[in-house]
Amino acid sequence: MPSPPVGFLFSDIARLARQAFNRRASCLGLSLAQWRVLAVLSRREGLSQARLAESLEIQPMTLVRQIDRLEAMGLVARRPNPDDRRAVRLALTPAAAPLLARMRAISDELWDAALAGFSAEARAALADDLVRIKAALWAEASAPEG
Repeated sequence: MPSPPVGFLFSDIARLARQAFNRRASCLGLSLAQWRVLAVLSRREGLSQARLAESLEIQPMTLVRQIDRLEAMGLVARRPNPDDRRAVRLALTPAAAPLLARMRAISDELWDAALAGFSAEARAALADDLVRIKAALWAEASAPEG
């Protein structure tokens, strides 16, 4: 039997990883989508909602609902944008730090389990290959149409 197409494998791996992460993190009361919001903000604090939605590749209205929930949980704060009175910048609250640490640990545990049969060298080679694939797809996505 021939190997499945690489694109299908990537899609299946992403879906299964989301499901496994959500199952492992359900005790924390956050979904993977909410964790992604927190993770991006931890690296790029002060983003506007529009830029964050763009980074996450989700619709702004979907993000607004997530931000509302995270704000109600005391994990995210909306702050005025000094350059635009109509816009806000998003910031993590101090309460988000321990939760982010736990979510990162859950992610690390999940990927350690998924890659348990790989040597350190194989893991490094896989990471290098994935970086190359990502760069090629980024270049493709950035190329002019036509």
